[in-house]
Amino acid sequence: MRLDKYLSDMGAGTRSELKKEIRRSGVSVDGAVVTDPGFSVSQSSHIIFRGSVIAYEEFVYYMLNKPAGIISASEDDRESTVVDLIPEPKRRDLFPVGRLDRDTEGLLIITNDGALSHRLLSPKHHVDKVYYARVSGILTDSDIGLFRDGLVLTDGLECLPADLKILSVSDDDYTSEAEVTIREGKFHQIKRMFSSIGAEVLYLKRLSMGPVDLDPGLAPGESRRLTSEEIASLKL
Repeated sequence: MRLDKYLSDMGAGTRSELKKEIRRSGVSVDGAVVTDPGFSVSQSSHIIFRGSVIAYEEFVYYMLNKPAGIISASEDDRESTVVDLIPEPKRRDLFPVGRLDRDTEGLLIITNDGALSHRLLSPKHHVDKVYYARVSGILTDSDIGLFRDGLVLTDGLECLPADLKILSVSDDDYTSEAEVTIREGKFHQIKRMFSSIGAEVLYLKRLSMGPVDLDPGLAPGESRRLTSEEIASLKL
């Protein structure tokens, strides 16, 4: 591939910026300075840019603890996105695996691996997604049964069976805390499921996706690379 594209794909800068830097003799390939942005390189080329080796990675994977108030998108002309929270240098082909509502917090995987994203989001693969929810109202065992049987929402949408675990109930402020496990990801699904049983979601946070749990060491807005073990477990 072209040298400027290689560097851009690896998050070294924009194509226009990189072309200028290459022409200023700021890049070497396999020990020789290259000034042609269109110079052909491969994944095995030894490339040094501004004194640092730029190794090729086909796919990258991040875990983000999404804060409230940020949209789940790759880019937006007016607002910050979850991809903006990934520290530089970052690739320009990153996207979130699925979406969390603006006011929902918690685990979000950011990658450029489209095949993995499809596998994690496809209902036929039944990848568990676990959420913590605080809701208005007092949840009961009958609600557990409704979730287990598969709720039919007010608009007629049929949900797959889901697991509802009641963590606590408070008669004082008429709220409940629960964990919900779903195996699909329809629009506003958790909120709509609770709404269908007469409860309003007051706070929502995703705790896990498949075998990967949110790192408790990540504050809202912080991210880290997935470990090799976590990546492998997502692909099983």
